[in-house]
Amino acid sequence: MTLNVYLSGEIHTDWREQIVTGAQGLDVSFSGPVTDHAASDDCGVAILGAEPDKYWHDHKGAMVNAIRTRKGISDADVVVVRFGDKYKQWNAAFDAGYAAALGKSIIVLSLPEHQHALKEVHAAALAVAEEPAQVVSLLRYVLTGALPG
Repeated sequence: MTLNVYLSGEIHTDWREQIVTGAQGLDVSFSGPVTDHAASDDCGVAILGAEPDKYWHDHKGAMVNAIRTRKGISDADVVVVRFGDKYKQWNAAFDAGYAAALGKSIIVLSLPEHQHALKEVHAAALAVAEEPAQVVSLLRYVLTGALPG
């Protein structure tokens, strides 16, 4: 069985690389958003033309990025949504809600101190992990039935 996993959320740490590296040898295909922050912010105006108002600049970029996000989440068997310790990650919460609406299996990756703030997101998830290694162990178990250790 091959799992298509979409890695959504926080882009300021190497959690994606930790999961991809840890899952080597498993039958997993990974996808995710554009993680180059500047490219993600400016894609709309870079491709479709400048906007004098920052609101429309951001709106145009969000629409272009949504093409990739919708396709990735729609094609995924599992959506991993990471909430980091910095910034308000409204896009990650939106991705989790979109995945839940599509009936996708969701793994949330978040810190214990965010439990209360993320309680509704956690309630929609099938697993809540605190470390990328736990996500790898979840994927390994789903694919092979093998427990860690």
